[in-house]
Order: sequence, then C-alpha cells, then structure tokens
Amino acid sequence: MNIFGAEATEEKAENARLASFVGALALGDLVKSTLGPKGMNKILQSGSSGEINVTNDGATILKSIQLDNAAAKILVNISKVQDDEVGDGTTSVCVLAAELLREAEKLISQRIHPQTIIEGYRIASAAALGALEKAATDNSTDPARFRQDLMNIARTTLSSKVLSQDKDYFANLAVDAVLRLKGSTDLEHIQVIKKVGGKLTDSYLDEGFILDKTIGTNCPKRLENANILIANTSMDTDKIKVFGARIKVDSTGKLAELERAEKEKMKAKVDAIAAHGINCFVNRQLIYNYPESLLAEKGIMTIEHADFEGVERLALVTGGEIASTFDHPELVKLGRCELIEEIMIGEDKLIKFSGVAAGEACTVVLRGSTNQMIDEAERSLHDALSVLSQTVKETRIVLGGGCSEMLMSCAVDEEARKVQGKKAIAAEAFARALRMIPTILADNAGYDSSDLVAKLRAAHYEGKSDSGLNMNEGTIGSMVELGVTESYKLKSQVVISASEAAEMILRVDDILRAAPRRREAV
Repeated sequence: MNIFGAEATEEKAENARLASFVGALALGDLVKSTLGPKGMNKILQSGSSGEINVTNDGATILKSIQLDNAAAKILVNISKVQDDEVGDGTTSVCVLAAELLREAEKLISQRIHPQTIIEGYRIASAAALGALEKAATDNSTDPARFRQDLMNIARTTLSSKVLSQDKDYFANLAVDAVLRLKGSTDLEHIQVIKKVGGKLTDSYLDEGFILDKTIGTNCPKRLENANILIANTSMDTDKIKVFGARIKVDSTGKLAELERAEKEKMKAKVDAIAAHGINCFVNRQLIYNYPESLLAEKGIMTIEHADFEGVERLALVTGGEIASTFDHPELVKLGRCELIEEIMIGEDKLIKFSGVAAGEACTVVLRGSTNQMIDEAERSLHDALSVLSQTVKETRIVLGGGCSEMLMSCAVDEEARKVQGKKAIAAEAFARALRMIPTILADNAGYDSSDLVAKLRAAHYEGKSDSGLNMNEGTIGSMVELGVTESYKLKSQVVISASEAAEMILRVDDILRAAPRRREAV
C-alpha cells in the first residue's frame, strides 16, 4: 500500500543503501585522479555562459557539478567543510570517505550489519588518530626550524597544484605573507591581485595594500603621511534622489536656478568632507567632475568607485571606518598610512598604500599567461595560505607522501588483532581504505602501486616510520630527508570528516523524495 502523494518516491533497505554507495563511489572516482603531485586537471565548462575553469582542486570541482544523489551531496559538504576549516585536503577527504564506503559495501555483501561496521570503524578511527598524534612533532619553540617546517608544508601543498614547477618561489612567498599575520588566521589582510601578462614567477609579495583603481584628475600622484576618509556616499550633482519624481519649469532661468542650488548643496558637502582635516578621500561610488575639482582645489587626493570589497579591506588595513554622513567629524575614524603612490603593473596603473596601520597587511600580485592559469594559481596559493595560517595556530606537523596513512593503517591493523568478533573485520577494512591513499598517489604517477605500497608497508613494519613514496623517482624514501611535511590539523581533519561521513551514509536504510511543490497559476 502506497501512503505517499502522487510524485513522492521511497527507496528501501538494500536499494537505498545501493543508491548511496553508487553515488559516493562515483564521486570518489571522479576526483581521485586529481590527487597528489602527479594528479591530473579537470576542465569545468559552464552550460550557460560557456566559461571554462581548469583545476585540480577537489572543492572547486565538487562545488561546480550539479548532483541528484543524496550521498554524493554529503561528500560535497564534507569537502566544503574541509576547505573552510583547513583550506586543503579537499580531494583526500572525499577519496577516503569513498574508499571507506567501498570497503563497507564488500562487508555488507558478506552479511555484516552496518551497525557492526560502524563500531569497527569507530575503533579504527580512534586508533588511527592516536597513532597520528603520537607521530606528530612540534618545532614551534625554534623559529628557524619552524620556518623550515612551514616552507616544507607550503612546498608539499603546492606540489600538487599548478604552481608545482615554481613551488620553492611560491612557498617562500606564502610563508612570508603568513608570518606577517603574527599568528592571526584572518586572511583578509592578505590581498591577491591578478594581472594577466608575464609568467608565474613574475608574481611578487608587496608590503602594504594595493587598490586596483586610478587617482582622480588634477590630484597629486604621490602623497606622504596620508589621513584618509573612506566613504560610501553619492557625489553626483545632476540626479534627483526621489525615484520617479518630475520637475516642471516655465523658463530656462528656473532650470539654471535649480542647477545652482544643486551645486551649492554639493559645495557644502565638499566643505564638510574637507573639515575632517584629510588629504585623501576614497569613495565607493562615483565622484563627478565638479566635486572632484573642488576637492582638488583644497589639495585633497580623490579615489572614486573603489568597489565595496576594496573599501572594506582598505578600512581594515588603514584602521579607518566607512562613513556616509559628515556632520560630526569628531565621530569619524580616519584611516592613516605613510605613503600613497601610483604604480604600474604590466600596462595597468594601480594605487599602493604603504606603511598602513595594520602592519601585517600585504598584497600578493599574481602574473600569468592566461586568466585560467591565474585563477588556478590563486586557488593554489589560497590553499597554501590557509594551511600555513592554521599551522601557525596548531603548530604540530606530520609526514606526507603516504607515510602518515601507512602509519595509521599499521596502527589500525595492530588494534584490530585485539578486537573480538566481526568488528575486527571492519577495523581491517578501515586500514585497507587508508592504504588506498598511497595506492592512488602511485597510480596517478603511473608507477606500479601494488609493488610500491607493499614495500612501503614492509618498511613501516621494519620500524622505518618516516618512509613514504618518493614521487619523483618512484621509490620508497625518507620523508624527513625529502622534506615532505603536512599539517597535523589537516591530516586529522581528513580522517575525522571522512569516517563521520562514511558512518552517516552507512546508517541510511530509506531514501524519501518529496514531491515537488506545485506552483499555482496566477
């Protein structure tokens, strides 16, 4: 008997579980070829605008695809959370969750109950995280070694991105930018400006703030000891502010009178702005010629049409506030900086604010041959900056290159020997899923993954706990010597998120799809 409405559907028990597994595994298989330093790119093409993106960033790929499968959407969500929480590891978390579900599917076909599998996974997850914490090292007390750790983390993060060819250059740039934040994780202070032209290594880090606008006409192109009023106000004289209003005049003299009144009003507004004792006025909206000339006469530099994000960030780094009214100068907080000057990047003129109040503020100028290349470079650099800022806060580090996964896998295998009943089989399945990460890394590089992973496992059982995959030579090497380092927070978050998502999907035994709401014809 069907109790649901006309278009509502229900999938029960095995069918529901199968639908969940199929969706999650398909998504894992989609992004796993992008994993690691030898991962491949995907082209994302918009159906409506035809715009294309070339990327191997898991979160970007998963955000861009339209999905109908409920379990697949859960994996997209954990990938987004990983991106927001740590900034990198978005592909790893999706692939690990998919591999855990692949192993669970085999166990369910052997008539092992999902709740038993979940219990086994929980035991395994706790053992894996315990082993990872034991293996983590912390060099935060030694600034030189900590900087080297940050450099290694940045290199490891960037080695799987478009910036891998110049990873040393960009790792140094990212570490310098993050250390300027002095322990803050607020990446708003690091501005990224993209300018097509030149090559990737023409990119550079500049102290201060760069605004992609031009200085107004008849204004000085260089200003020292600037007092800046940042505003969001209308500076136009020829618009009637009430929408739909009409004014009828019976002679041109009356029209001239109206214009004169508007000009007087604007002159009074300019006088109120000048009364703040400023020498630079930045407005989010347009500044028309008349007020611009009045401000220039008073020796005030004008910058117009600074978009909202630019104005917000400028207020943040100069220590000012955005003003809309100017009747009470004593209540307005002005921004300050030592120098404002016009600079050239490629063929474009920009405005640079040096010696700003927030000393940690800096700007990364990215150059590259195409828009797609610069966009991908920005995504890569954002991942590196996010991971580094989190590492400055949570200073422990672990080894990469499949080393941490194999270490956790061995610890889970050891733990599984002590577990009684079918839960032990589930714990062993968790260990196999962890070993799939180094397997996929080797497969993506075109190496013999079975041979390499078997050697890596043997090396760990022999006590070489720093062994991992040397992806340049296709051999087993010491990750300490190769400097392949990752953030402890990143690795632990991957395991936590993936196991929780797998558990959630395993518990599903029914999928109910509600009927779409009918729109009544008006």
